[in-house]
Amino acid sequence: MTAPGIGAHVAALRGVRIATADRRLLAVDGPVDVLIADGRIVDIAPTGALPLRGEVWEGDGAWIIPGLWDHHVHTVQWALAAQRQDLSEAASATEAAALMADAPTLGDERRIGTGFRDVRWPDRPSLALLDEHTGGIPTYLVNADVHSVWLNSAAFRREGFDAPLDGVLREEDAFEVSRRLNAADPLVADLAVAEAARRAAARGVVGLVDFDMAWTAESWGRRVAAGFDTHRVEFAVYPPDLDRAIAEGLVTGDPLAGTGDLVRVGPLKIISDGSLGTRTAATSAGYADDPHNHGVLTVPAARLQELLLRATGAGLGVALHAIGDVAVSAALDAFTATGAHGTIEHAQLVRHADLARFARLGVAASVQPQHALDDRDAADALWAAQSAIPYPLASLHRAGASLRFGSDAPVAPLDPWHAISAAVVRSDDDREPWHPEERIDVETALAASTRGGTGGGAAVLPGAVADLVLLGADPATADAGTLRAMPVAATLVGGRITHEG
Repeated sequence: MTAPGIGAHVAALRGVRIATADRRLLAVDGPVDVLIADGRIVDIAPTGALPLRGEVWEGDGAWIIPGLWDHHVHTVQWALAAQRQDLSEAASATEAAALMADAPTLGDERRIGTGFRDVRWPDRPSLALLDEHTGGIPTYLVNADVHSVWLNSAAFRREGFDAPLDGVLREEDAFEVSRRLNAADPLVADLAVAEAARRAAARGVVGLVDFDMAWTAESWGRRVAAGFDTHRVEFAVYPPDLDRAIAEGLVTGDPLAGTGDLVRVGPLKIISDGSLGTRTAATSAGYADDPHNHGVLTVPAARLQELLLRATGAGLGVALHAIGDVAVSAALDAFTATGAHGTIEHAQLVRHADLARFARLGVAASVQPQHALDDRDAADALWAAQSAIPYPLASLHRAGASLRFGSDAPVAPLDPWHAISAAVVRSDDDREPWHPEERIDVETALAASTRGGTGGGAAVLPGAVADLVLLGADPATADAGTLRAMPVAATLVGGRITHEG
């Protein structure tokens, strides 16, 4: 394929094939030309039927779909992960500690590792073990789920926390340490974000919802002013910044001043329980290895309703983290009581009786299908006594819930094709599909990976925003391997090329 270069505004895509259900609206079944003007699709016609002017992309039969979104990203933490020690393959606490002994010391004189999953380890973290391997250099190991951080004594002294015997901080203390680690020099962070955005564009990403645990309005304004234009952004705020957001008049969906239509205000993000890996997700039945542990609800019901009422009154939507079934029920109760609108993030364990409440309340299920595969063994082991549905997709979809897919990067790689494949296949190795009854079809998975998910209405039709992806294979007929590694020929944001393969 030949094409105009990155940054060029394309006036037409010649000889492409529509891969979504939108092709059913066409009078012909074959290659089409897609005409673009002012950032939108203005016409679609059989190839050669209309004159093409301006920059033309020669599609050569590439498959076209709406641009892909990741609806849950911790942007700076995801970007900075490339500079940190990868611990995803560590098979034990001892191995992870040994890896950190050889990890590079960063410019702020810290060693940082990321991506470990201690729920899979045969041994347990301890302060003494990490000290033995890392000595006096402040060392931090961030759990893949970000709900716990393992520190050595030097790091505890630096951060001013008392050191427990296992060396692990959980939930809010862990979040505070992550916030400090992510508070990089703005230039360093912005360069990392720009590079990570280019990688995302290469996978067809045209937008993301940013859940960084910081005030990011100024950061995104600064990045766009410096030339960032690789994808669209909706940025969240957290409860500590709610007063500031209201005072500054931020309203969900409004464009951020000075960024054109590239950056918009997102929701208020609230974390209402923990995670499976840290054994803090709030569940009806206890964890198999600790039957008296039912996880934690981190926000009391009255406080949760207060936050939702204030956000709704100010024009902010709500993104409510709830993983365990008790937390999901409490989240739905809060939406019911307040009339708030938005999403439940994760929804990894859902009671049968709660499925229909999503659709009835208009609350979208913002889920990360790859988590089901990463957590399948832990869920089978730790949630064996649960009667709720683990990682439901088909059940939520059948109940009428709107699905929005994401990665929770850096918890899982920011690659929408991983999410799509995980949702369709429910396996990423040689094992049989996990809970195959929860598989969904490719068409639904693609829709869930576009802006606003299955309720968002993204399309390849005249009048639609020209956020588009050109593919080297038809998703509808791709096998599992091709779907996960889908070749992306080009990505366009508003008709402007952000990636060409």
